Amino acid sequence: LFLQSTPATSIPTVPVQGQQMNLQPPSYTAASQHAEQMKKPGQNFMCLWQSCKKWFQTPSQVFYHAATEHGGKDVYPGQCLWEGCEPFQRQRFSFITHLQDKHCSRDALLAGLKQDEHGQVGNQKPSNK
Repeated sequence: LFLQSTPATSIPTVPVQGQQMNLQPPSYTAASQHAEQMKKPGQNFMCLWQSCKKWFQTPSQVFYHAATEHGGKDVYPGQCLWEGCEPFQRQRFSFITHLQDKHCSRDALLAGLKQDEHGQVGNQKPSNK
């Protein structure tokens, strides 16, 4: 009985602290993601990673964001989750190069936005541009 009472009081505090630390980052990122999804003037480039949809002013800002937020060593899922991309397994450094070459060039970002618009509208009429 004496042995059980000592660990019972000290052991639960360790996991609880760990859980509290793990819960804070996701709730913070969810709040900031929601706020940043609004397009501001001058922001013409969107991150098309899975359900990110954040807006940026330049292609290099999109690349930096995607490389750190989606391709960081603690968050990178092992494959590219960019909309329309084949989900091949890639090493992180290979992914960073892939991200820059295939998704974060000015042309690729503009093309991705056009596809995204057509996907959301869903009608086949040509645009009036």
